[in-house]
Amino acid sequence: MVSPRPKCLVVVCGTATEIGKTWVTAYLCAEAVAQGYSVAARKPAQSFAPGDVEAGITDAQLLAAASGAAPHDVCPAHRWFPVAMAPPMAADALGAPSFTLADLLGELWWPELASDLGFVETAGGVRSPLATDGDTIGVIERLSPDRVVLVADAGLGTINSVVLSLAALHTVTAAARVHVVLNRFDPGDDLHRRNLAWLATSCENVVHRDVQTVTSALTSALTSANGR
Repeated sequence: MVSPRPKCLVVVCGTATEIGKTWVTAYLCAEAVAQGYSVAARKPAQSFAPGDVEAGITDAQLLAAASGAAPHDVCPAHRWFPVAMAPPMAADALGAPSFTLADLLGELWWPELASDLGFVETAGGVRSPLATDGDTIGVIERLSPDRVVLVADAGLGTINSVVLSLAALHTVTAAARVHVVLNRFDPGDDLHRRNLAWLATSCENVVHRDVQTVTSALTSALTSANGR
């Protein structure tokens, strides 16, 4: 489906699963909407635990609520897989047809009037499979987003996971376009503060201690999106 690309396209990915990607994406959507920007959020495929739909807590449902869309606009109905595995593995476990990155991205569409900010949230870590033939790196390579938000934990082990994830991301996008956010950062936690300081001095990327500062970085990127 041909539709206008958002003025600033953002891919949100994570260093692992259960890292808070959806919470961060939903916050960014809601904050941008509150500031008067038009927003669209997309999740090409989602897998989840049985019962999550009834509870209203699948990623698509949460992103829909934050961006003012319908859940099936966020993620097509046939890409909802009620098995807690990577999407292509969940599809296989359910006996559903396999799919490629081209299939997923071919279903990606945006509102008729170009949104100021468009978010594409992936699944799992940056190297977790999203389709039979690719992962988040493949999505970024094909979409060429204006910005990438890498969601990481703030605690033990995060330096290793961030550095490894950035090494993969830098194969397809410039360091300046990747924002790292340490989710669940506690300023009273000495380890969190030390992890932030280490990453801030050792990485080329902007490292944020909270998701609030990411919003201003992305809205500022709107002015330069056409010159990417």
